Amino acid sequence: MPTFEGRAAAGGARFAIVVSRWNDFVTTRLLAGAREALVEAGVADGDIDVVWVPGAFEIAAAARHVALRRRPAAVICLGCVIRGGTPHFEYIASAAAHGINDAAAATGVPMAFGVLTTDSVEQAVERAAAGPANKGREAAMAAVEMATLFGALEAGQ
Repeated sequence: MPTFEGRAAAGGARFAIVVSRWNDFVTTRLLAGAREALVEAGVADGDIDVVWVPGAFEIAAAARHVALRRRPAAVICLGCVIRGGTPHFEYIASAAAHGINDAAAATGVPMAFGVLTTDSVEQAVERAAAGPANKGREAAMAAVEMATLFGALEAGQ
C-alpha cells in the first residue's frame, strides 16, 4: 500500500507569504518566524515572495491571486485579529479562515493558516515571540510539509 507524506526540506521550491499590516507589531514577528523556518528548510531567500495586505480580511484574496499568478509550492497566510468590544472580531476571523480555505481549494495550492485570533494583545505577542512556538514559524513548517506532500502525490512516489 503506497504511503505519502511531506518532508521538512523544500530546497528549490518557491513560497509566498501573505502578511497583514494590521497589528504589524505582531505580524512582522510572525513574518520573521516564517522566513526563518523556510530558510532552515533549505528555501533560498530569492524563492520567497512577501505580499503585504492591509488587514486579515484581505489575506484570502491576495493568497488566491498570488497562487494563480506566481504558482508557489505553498502560500503562508499571516495576520493578527485581536478581540475587541464588538462583533467585528468574529466576522473578520471567520472571513479570513473561510476565505483562505476557499482559496486553497480553488487554486490547488496548499495554504497555511497563520492568522492569530486572540483575546488580548498579550496573547498575540506571546504567540509571535521568537523561537519554536512562533505561529508564523509553525505555519511555514506546515506549508513546507504540505508543498512536499503535494509534490510527492503528483510524482506518484
